[in-house]
Amino acid sequence: QVQLVESGGGLVQPGGSLRLSCAASGFTFSTYAMSWYRQAAGKARELVAYITSTGGFTKYGDSVKGRLTISRDNAKNTVYLQMNSLKPEDSAVYYCNAKRYSYAYWGQGIQVTVSS
Repeated sequence: QVQLVESGGGLVQPGGSLRLSCAASGFTFSTYAMSWYRQAAGKARELVAYITSTGGFTKYGDSVKGRLTISRDNAKNTVYLQMNSLKPEDSAVYYCNAKRYSYAYWGQGIQVTVSS
């Protein structure tokens, strides 16, 4: 059974930091590219960050470049999203995604709220 379980979300003040984790099971994690998406209330889901299966290449959405960093640990079947200098507009539900060819899996999402 495939599972992607996000953790580490919550409430943080503007300028603060959070580290999201996504623990994967039920598939060969090291062969899948991983991404983080987010969806704010009333808005479409958008790509935040992407990392290849080996971790050798990453890309980011324009609105988060320089503030968010994606990484992965294939030994732990986990992908991370380090979020620094958070802004209120970063508030959203964050989703973990695994993709390999036509196979794609999603986590259940985790809320991140940036507010004073």
